[in-house]
Amino acid sequence: MTDHRDVMLPLSLQYIATRALLLLVIASAVSCSSLPPEDGIRVVSAEKRIDLTGPIVKVFLTLKVENAPTASEASRVLLAFTPTEFQHLSIVKATRAEGKRKKKAFVPLSVQASELATTAPDAPRLYSVLLSTPLKPGDATTLEVLYMLTHSLEPFPAEISQSESQLVYYRDSAVLLSPYHVLEQVTYIKMPSNRIESFTRVDPTTRAGSEVKYGTYSNQMPNSYLPVLVHYENNRPFAVVEELVRKVEISHWGNIQITEQYKLKHGGARHKGVFSRLEYQSRPSISGASSFKNLLARLPPRVHSVYYRDEIGNISSSHLRTDSHKSDLEIEPRYPLFGGWHCTFTIGYGLPLQDFVFESVDGRRYINLTFGCPLLDTVVDDLTVKVVLPEGSKNPEHVVPFVTEKHLETSYSYLDVVGRTTVVLKKKNVVGEHNVPFQVYYEFNPIFMLAEPLMLISAVLLFFVAFIAYLHMDLSIRKSS
Repeated sequence: MTDHRDVMLPLSLQYIATRALLLLVIASAVSCSSLPPEDGIRVVSAEKRIDLTGPIVKVFLTLKVENAPTASEASRVLLAFTPTEFQHLSIVKATRAEGKRKKKAFVPLSVQASELATTAPDAPRLYSVLLSTPLKPGDATTLEVLYMLTHSLEPFPAEISQSESQLVYYRDSAVLLSPYHVLEQVTYIKMPSNRIESFTRVDPTTRAGSEVKYGTYSNQMPNSYLPVLVHYENNRPFAVVEELVRKVEISHWGNIQITEQYKLKHGGARHKGVFSRLEYQSRPSISGASSFKNLLARLPPRVHSVYYRDEIGNISSSHLRTDSHKSDLEIEPRYPLFGGWHCTFTIGYGLPLQDFVFESVDGRRYINLTFGCPLLDTVVDDLTVKVVLPEGSKNPEHVVPFVTEKHLETSYSYLDVVGRTTVVLKKKNVVGEHNVPFQVYYEFNPIFMLAEPLMLISAVLLFFVAFIAYLHMDLSIRKSS
């Protein structure tokens, strides 16, 4: 391990990395040269800020785009991503700055995959930012873009002992990959601490504490790419939920029951050697610096009947704090999690029906809940949300502000006759930005609320009838006269 230095990578490692990335750049540039950019659009200035302080890479882009005076109106602006970024891309959001100074506001814009993307395996993947009002010839506008990348930090070394810190690699470009001509651009890479083992130098490059600046670069041609590699310390918990199943059961008798089943792992550098609990407890700031032993779940307000258990049984190491706006559940697994370690557990709680189920103007009922994972600062590889509607519900319709897989199934519970319609929503690569409200609309006839009470009453009556019949039956054995 080297000291804290502002140096380039070792010659052999840098040569291999640069050569591999250079081949990718050349292939990408060749394959995307046939992608026609929006007529007349060019990027006047671009600022790219890469936040590497956590396990999830957050990239903030500020783009000032201009439409040529002789071009037609532009209704969209294209964003380009490498194939590797596309595989790890979790979410893309964009806003447009409107107004000036104190009256300045940011209007959300729709972002969708572009039909201009090619099928070549090494071609950049394009997304379209749809402008709320077309950009007239000669006009300029400013876009704010946020996108997040998961599983983009590579632990190196891949295995560490209990007393070692976690070091990771991150690969990106010093210039903005764009199908447009970029007149001026700068890139900032922010890391969690001053311990930066090495980083690629592409003049002009400067470092200030935990931040590295690339640029300013001028007159970058379309599809330009300048690979850089940073190697730094990151001991933040790499909490990865491999699979999460959230089951929401609606009862019109006044309660919503939510059950969440987690398969959790530490996605950082794998732990090697023997775990020493004595060392872990005696030197908590040094031993197991990259491990984690508790997580925070942000639950809705007014939760009740909260439980937290695993295969063995109830886990008592949890703390619940509630107020009128939220409920924070701090959970602590039975053992601290090091790199490569796994655990499974279940969280359950109830919610008052009147807070989350409403009636729409057309007479339908709908539930309004938060999509995503309640655990903060986690990545969910595979999320399944099951909304179990009351028996007798029909014509369900879901409203989610992003693309999900959806199908219907039938669930059975106590005293059900025909079963309950269940809306199943699936999504991969889920992060905290997906924790937004979603709705499921359905038609429900209140007469079905009498089904279960009538079944109970019928069962009790049948029991008494059978008991009375039994008392009036003569089952003794005697001789016939």
